[in-house]
Amino acid sequence: MTVKEKIEKHLLEVQKPSRYIGGEVGSITKDKSKIDVRFAFCFPDTYDIGMSHLGMKILYSLTNERSNYWCERCFAPGVDFEEIMRKNDIPLYALESLDPIRDFDFIGFTMQYELSYTNVLNMLDLAGIPIFAKDRTPELTQIVVAGGPCVCNPEPLADFFDLFILGEGEEVNLELMDLYNDMKKQGADRLEFLEKAAQIEGIYVPQFYHYFYKEDGTIDHIEVSNNAPEKIRKRIIRDLDKVYYPDNFVVPFTEIVHDRVSVEVLRGCIRGCRFCQAGFIYRPFREKTPDTICRETRSLCENTGYDEVSLASLSTSDHSGIEPMLDQLLDYTEDEKISLSLPSLRVDNFSESLLEKIKRVRKTGLTFAAEGGTQRLRDVINKNVSEEEIMNTCSIAFKGGYSNVKLYFMMGLPTETDEDIIGIAELAQRVVDLFYNTEDRPKGRGVQVSVSCATFVPKPFTPFQFEPQDTRQEIERKQKLLLDSVKTKKIKVSYHDPDVSMLEVILAKGDRRLCSSIYTAWKKGCKFDSWGEHFHFPLWLEAFAECGIDPAFYANRRFEYDEILPWDHLDYLVTKEFLIRENKTGRKAVTTPNCRQRCSGCGVNKAVGRDCF
Repeated sequence: MTVKEKIEKHLLEVQKPSRYIGGEVGSITKDKSKIDVRFAFCFPDTYDIGMSHLGMKILYSLTNERSNYWCERCFAPGVDFEEIMRKNDIPLYALESLDPIRDFDFIGFTMQYELSYTNVLNMLDLAGIPIFAKDRTPELTQIVVAGGPCVCNPEPLADFFDLFILGEGEEVNLELMDLYNDMKKQGADRLEFLEKAAQIEGIYVPQFYHYFYKEDGTIDHIEVSNNAPEKIRKRIIRDLDKVYYPDNFVVPFTEIVHDRVSVEVLRGCIRGCRFCQAGFIYRPFREKTPDTICRETRSLCENTGYDEVSLASLSTSDHSGIEPMLDQLLDYTEDEKISLSLPSLRVDNFSESLLEKIKRVRKTGLTFAAEGGTQRLRDVINKNVSEEEIMNTCSIAFKGGYSNVKLYFMMGLPTETDEDIIGIAELAQRVVDLFYNTEDRPKGRGVQVSVSCATFVPKPFTPFQFEPQDTRQEIERKQKLLLDSVKTKKIKVSYHDPDVSMLEVILAKGDRRLCSSIYTAWKKGCKFDSWGEHFHFPLWLEAFAECGIDPAFYANRRFEYDEILPWDHLDYLVTKEFLIRENKTGRKAVTTPNCRQRCSGCGVNKAVGRDCF
């Protein structure tokens, strides 16, 4: 019985069978006999989440532009379908061909969040591919690779992957596949290929880097073998107007998390918020022109039939041509009855004219990231937003007909005091009061202020990478303090599970010694750790204990400035000296201007050989 026949026999026994059959409009099938290199693009979460990921859509289409390369999609099966796969000997397969991914040249994972790590191991196991890189065949096949934001510190995954791709993939992915194609024809083996691959800028082969530790558990030094480079530098795309962007997407049969066209408007961020990893690892800041954005929007809508467009970026309102861009887009989307959605907006550049444009495209509530409850704490994290700007923005929104506002905050930030926690409730209360003091507010409706409070997770390549996370007990105490400080039902508070945040920071800041813990946790049944119903922190604690790992060493300890960090051999263009300087500046509650106002000397401009602005 073929894989297809086995799948079809059991499809009606699972939720959302359309996740598992492929054949969607826009999916690409090819003649296997004419293919030189096959790439399985794996997303270590369910189809509904993975199909919303813009990076997969770009690299899928880009690879398939090559007639002799074939990129296919693969997702983590839901628990119900996994059980059927294991009982009926159905290996993990790619959706386009329904072929087992163990037969592919590359098995590539995009690592978007730390809590997907156990899913990677589970998918390799379902595929019949050895989980540890050292156990794979010497032959040149089944090269297991990873890219995405989490590989800025790939060490907790180092034992499972043959190589990592640092930075943006549009150019380096094809260079890697070209090298593979050439060496495969020459009869090279796995090791010979990896030695050559390590010479490509942006490629990190972890088996060539050897860690040595001090008695206190910190890193003593790293030794490099096989002629690999001492430092691996991330890849960047210099011109977003010229880089490849697809004019078609695969259109799912079933509803997915972000079921719409996504158009990237810029990369990077000018802000320098000291907690934000994306704001540093995606530097330098680069924009597409409004003409490019509108052209890509039009072609994607026409080719996919979607009637909703989302503008993708870290901060769309920081685009230097945001208003003319929206005017141009609205001329098209309104005529075609296409709705346009914008991501979270900046408080400090929100205007009445921008609100008028937003009202033409979106009628739901507005979301703003205040992050800190007091001005002192907002200065510590370099949010560069004043309370006056927050209140002015809410006033504009209320006068414009809005009565729902969502405010994002973080808890457990460096130097935080109880006054800062109480300040979150007090700021939300002032927004409620502002609504009732606004004469032009919507009549006949009450105000609803939603406060979403995440737990601070210090991440690599940020000024706060050195900081400890608050203990679980301290976070729970602060959560109770916040709830006790809210005096009205017009303010709704939600917050994160501190255990989830603790695991996230351990995996984000960990070193290679965590590989055994991740493997042990998976063997105990951990998977889909980002899903509340599947998250079992006690099993993780058991795994850490059995592997001799103290979670507090990674989560609750301050990393020293002169300490060798697990990711110090990786170059994301922002210098460690700058991050130390910003950490010290933040602890004094002093702000740093954004990149448009003044260069802060992060190192990116020297690395790319030009001024960022």
